[in-house]
Amino acid sequence: MPRFSVIVPVYKVQAYLHACLESVLEQSCSDLEVIAVDDCSPDASGAIVEEFAARDKRVRPVRLAENVGLGRARNAGLEHATGDYVLFLDSDDTLTPGALQAIARRIDETGGPDVLVYDYARTYWTGEAVRNQYADRLTQDGPAPFTLTERPELLQLLMIVSNKAYRRAFVEEQGFAFPPGYYEDTPWTYPVLMSARTIATLDRVCLHYRQRRRGNILGTTSRDHFDIFDQYDRVFAFLDEHPELSEAWRPLVFRKMVEHLVTVFTRPDRLPRDSRAAFLRRARAHYRRHRVPGAPVAARDRLRHGLVRLGAHRTYRTLAAAMRVTRRVRGFARRLRRALGDAALQAHYRVQLRLPLRADRAVFSSHGGRGHGCDPGALEAAFRTHAPHIGTAWIARPEHHPILPPGTEALCPGTAAYWTALARSKYLVSNTALDHRLVKRPGQVVIQTRHGTPLKKTGLDLQEHPAAARGQDFGRLLRDVDTWDYVLSANRHSTLVWERAFPSSYTTLEYGCPRNDAFHRATSRDVARIRDSLGIPKGARAILYAPTHRDYRRTQRSCLDLERVLRQLRPDFVVLTRARLPLASGGARLIDVSDHPSVETLCLAADALVTDYSSLMFDYANLDRPIVIHAGDWEAYEAARGTYFDVRASPPGAVARSEDELIDIFATGHWCGSRSAQLRAAFRERFCPYDDGRAAERVVRHIVLGEEPRSVPVVPLRERQPVLAVEQVGPRA
Repeated sequence: MPRFSVIVPVYKVQAYLHACLESVLEQSCSDLEVIAVDDCSPDASGAIVEEFAARDKRVRPVRLAENVGLGRARNAGLEHATGDYVLFLDSDDTLTPGALQAIARRIDETGGPDVLVYDYARTYWTGEAVRNQYADRLTQDGPAPFTLTERPELLQLLMIVSNKAYRRAFVEEQGFAFPPGYYEDTPWTYPVLMSARTIATLDRVCLHYRQRRRGNILGTTSRDHFDIFDQYDRVFAFLDEHPELSEAWRPLVFRKMVEHLVTVFTRPDRLPRDSRAAFLRRARAHYRRHRVPGAPVAARDRLRHGLVRLGAHRTYRTLAAAMRVTRRVRGFARRLRRALGDAALQAHYRVQLRLPLRADRAVFSSHGGRGHGCDPGALEAAFRTHAPHIGTAWIARPEHHPILPPGTEALCPGTAAYWTALARSKYLVSNTALDHRLVKRPGQVVIQTRHGTPLKKTGLDLQEHPAAARGQDFGRLLRDVDTWDYVLSANRHSTLVWERAFPSSYTTLEYGCPRNDAFHRATSRDVARIRDSLGIPKGARAILYAPTHRDYRRTQRSCLDLERVLRQLRPDFVVLTRARLPLASGGARLIDVSDHPSVETLCLAADALVTDYSSLMFDYANLDRPIVIHAGDWEAYEAARGTYFDVRASPPGAVARSEDELIDIFATGHWCGSRSAQLRAAFRERFCPYDDGRAAERVVRHIVLGEEPRSVPVVPLRERQPVLAVEQVGPRA
């Protein structure tokens, strides 16, 4: 008996079926069966199912003699299911990596509930993925399992079948089955949730719910949408048969029905124009038939209820049109106010440009206003330390102001103070492009720090890789480059790249990377405090997993199944992950640090770094701690983005070309062995010659104080003693 039966009804989905089935069969939890029900599909879908079944015995094909529709195809799959739990997966949707393992773990944690509800994200043909707007309803805080009475907010979720795992014995005991029709999810989901004695939630995206550009059943204009009335009749018939549930749930189901009917009526792509009046008459009859006398109607719902109760579609359309006009007028007024405000600010800026430059002011920005940090953050601190007569200001959006250091003025982008600072401050420091409306004045000094040593192509070199450039305006790029007076470089490699990829007349300062100064100033006490704040257990070996962005992918799924990796390693290993997708809870061994504001802090906390092609490897090498490169998709990455050298040929440590190789590197101790140390030493010598903890000081003393570079001599690499991780007491497999 398998743990999971995944039922996949198949009809006219040949373009999506491979991805659907592969997303199940490639799950790290392999204890499953896939019941693929060929609903007499006229395309190649049936043949694709046969091909999968021929090469994987877990695929069980079921062939129907005639087309019966989605609901009855699911019923046919249920008849063949043998798993403990049943999942329904539409054949154009996919499971996310590690989903079944996360579901299995949560089922075990909550004692085998009748229903487990997990999260989903809508995926669009544009590549965009949008998480369910009611994801907060799936919180795992509080008692579990529970009943629907204890968490009625679950009914606010979209009533789809495929974001739940059902205990098969519960389904059989209750005799649940799908009816025919378009809206077959409705009379299944409501009765199941209301009948379940135990429910649990999983706050993790396990399903990618594809929103097809064309061909979606619910996006087809036809009278078949009248099916919604029969489906709600079935829900209310279920409540009539179960009076113990009716009193509690009938008012809520009634309100959900009204919302649903209004949605169908108001969507322009569902009902033919000549059937809209008939639909509203049916809706009015259903309202009167199923209404709960005395049930309150919220003020925000009264217009919708009035539409259905009175069938006053002309009145509704008039009111809706009036509301649309009102919204448009308000939108126009907002745009007009914004345009007038922008014009006033630009006039203010022009006035400020005519006022004297302030030689004692410096303005800093990092990543377009996203907080305080990176190289500009290190330079801002160095200004306050070594040139205290220079007042500093930081450009950041309001939500980042609380993390700004004391003594630094906070500037909101686009405000009068912001434009005043840009117009009159002598020093402008950033790691990205400054405002394109900036007018650089004589005497102003623009310091471009960039952000890290480049491995992937950048600047004008991206002209050879249009997919990665993504519409980059190279003309605007060069206009910004022409404002630069100084560009910081950590090594000769960076210098050569900057001067070729960003050609102009600036001066390159090969002084080191200011943000890496923190690695040489930190103490063992600092590291211990950081590890405690992150929740790293005492005695654990912390691996920082920091993958880079993939230009050749529309969605940034993780390249590693971190939960599987951890299961294969000793229990004293933990992973700090900066993956960009929601992960299942890994307990104390898997710590999500994706939103942590300081990557330097994370580096200090980690005993080792696992990355692919992120420039973080060049920074982390300053700590002289093990680095492992996971280069499983090097060829695809290099083709899409382009790189300046093959990191596999000149790595900072061991190189894994697959997940299994990565596990082996850590399980055998190669990650911290002598060969890894030799590779790291050569890498540090090439890329870390100036990162001795005083790079920011060198920049300030040269640019602001006018001192010669040799006034702050570079500490030789062999004499540097970077801080160790607190628990690092020697190699250990």
